[in-house]
Amino acid sequence: MVDVGKWPIFTLLSPQEIASIRKACVFGTSANEALYVTDNDEVFVFGLNYSNCLGTGDNQSTLIPKKLEALCGKKIKSLSYGSGPHVLLSTEDGVVYAWGHNGYSQLGNGTTNQGIAPVQVCTNLLIKQVVEVACGSHHSMALAADGEVFAWGYNNCGQVGSGSTANQPTPRKVTNCLHIKRVVGIACGQTSSMAVLDNGEIVCGYAHTLALTDEGLLYAWGANTYGQLGTGNKNNLLSPAHIMVEKERVVEIAACHSAHTSAAKTQGGHVYMWGQCRGQSVILPHLTHFSCTDDVFACFATPAVSWRLLSLEHEDFLTVAESLKKEFDSPETADLKFRIDGKYIHVHKAVLKIRCEHFRSMFQSYWNEDMKEVIEIDQFSYPVYRAFLQYLYTDAVDLPPEDAIGLLDLATSYCENRLKKLCQHIIKRGITVENAFSLFSAAVRYDAEDLEEFCFKFCINHLTEVTQTAAFWQMDGPLLKEFIAKASKCGAFKN
Repeated sequence: MVDVGKWPIFTLLSPQEIASIRKACVFGTSANEALYVTDNDEVFVFGLNYSNCLGTGDNQSTLIPKKLEALCGKKIKSLSYGSGPHVLLSTEDGVVYAWGHNGYSQLGNGTTNQGIAPVQVCTNLLIKQVVEVACGSHHSMALAADGEVFAWGYNNCGQVGSGSTANQPTPRKVTNCLHIKRVVGIACGQTSSMAVLDNGEIVCGYAHTLALTDEGLLYAWGANTYGQLGTGNKNNLLSPAHIMVEKERVVEIAACHSAHTSAAKTQGGHVYMWGQCRGQSVILPHLTHFSCTDDVFACFATPAVSWRLLSLEHEDFLTVAESLKKEFDSPETADLKFRIDGKYIHVHKAVLKIRCEHFRSMFQSYWNEDMKEVIEIDQFSYPVYRAFLQYLYTDAVDLPPEDAIGLLDLATSYCENRLKKLCQHIIKRGITVENAFSLFSAAVRYDAEDLEEFCFKFCINHLTEVTQTAAFWQMDGPLLKEFIAKASKCGAFKN
C-alpha cells in the first residue's frame, strides 16, 4: 500500500484530505509541488508553483489545495513532469493536457509562452487515443493506443527523434527507427527517450536507464556518478549490463529523470534501492524494509519526487486501533456500563483490564465490581470520566482546560502517568489570564510540579491582570500566602 504521508509535502493536508486521495504525484526541482485526484475525481494542486506548474491560472504559491476545475471528472490515466517543471497528462478518453514551463515548446502548442492552466495538446493528437505520456527535462512524449509515438520540445541531443537537433514546437510522429513497429511503453531521461517494442519494461533516471526483461532480469547502463547502475562501482556504462539483485526475480523497476536513485521490487516482495540515497552513494542494490518502490523515492531520493503517478487503494478495512475506537460506548458489543450523573457509558471489561492497572485490579473475583453489570461513579463528573474511558480506547484526550483539571485528578488517583502528562499539556495550551490561578491551584493540589511551575511563571508574567481576577481572590489563604511569598522571592513586587 502506498502511503502519501511519507512525502513531506503531504503533511500539509488533514487526515480527511489524505483519506480522500486516490491518485497523486509529487514533482518539482525541490519536490515542492503536488497534484492529487480524490475519490470523486476532483483534481487539486498545492505547493510552490514554480513556472506556473500548478496550473491554477496564476503564479501564486499555495499551502492550501486549489481545485483544477478543468481537469475534474476527466479521469487521469497517465501523468509525467519535466524539470522546468512542465506537467503532461492523459485521460482515460485519450486526451492530452499540458501546462507549466514552456521555454522549449515542451507543451506542444507551437509557442514558448508558459502555460498557466491546463490546455489540451491538439496538433497530431486530436484523432489519437493517447494511453501514456512521458517527460524528460524539457521534452515530451506521447504513446497512442495504435503503438505510434509522438515527441516534441527540447531536442539538443536528438531526444525528439526527428533526425535533427532542432527543437520541435508541436507533437511529431517518431518514424525513423520505429517505422511499422508497435510500441508498448515509453520513458524519458533528462535528454533521452526510450521505447519498448514488446513485453518488458524500461525506466529512465537522470542520465541512466534500467531495463527489465520478461524473465525478471535487470539491466542498466548510462551515467553512474552515484552508483545508480548498481554495478558495485561508479564507472559509466555505454551498453547494458546485467545487475544481480540477490538472485531474486525482479518484477518492478523504478527511476525518474529528476533523481539519481534506482529501486527494484522482487517476486518475494523485497524492495531494493541504490544510487544517490539521501546524499550517500549506494553502489550495490541495498535491501530496505519498504513494501513498495514508491517509498524509496519518498524517503531517500533527492529531490523526494514520485517516480510515477501514485495509485492509492483504500480498503474497507479497520486496523485493531480503529476497531477499538469505533466500539467505544457501543451498547451492541459492551459487557459493562458505568453510570455517572445519571448517564451511561458502555465499555468492554477486557479492554479496560488490558489498558489500565486500576481496572485490572478491580475486576478480580474478590472485588464487588467484578460481578456488577453497572458500576456507579460519584467522585468524578460525567465529562471527565467519559474522557478517561475514551482515552483507554483511543490514546487521545479532547477536553477544555477546566475539565482537564478533573481528569488530572483522576489520572493521579489511578496512577496513569501518561494521561497525567497529556492533561498537563492541555492545561498549558489553554491557560489564560482568567483561569491561570485556578490552574495553578490545581497543579499544586495534584502534585504536578512541572505544571505548577508553568502556571506560576504565567501568573508572574501577567501579574497585574491575574490579581484582578475572581479566581485569585477566591483562593484559600495558605495557597495565596505561598504564592505571594514565592512571587516576592522572584522579585515580582520590586519597583
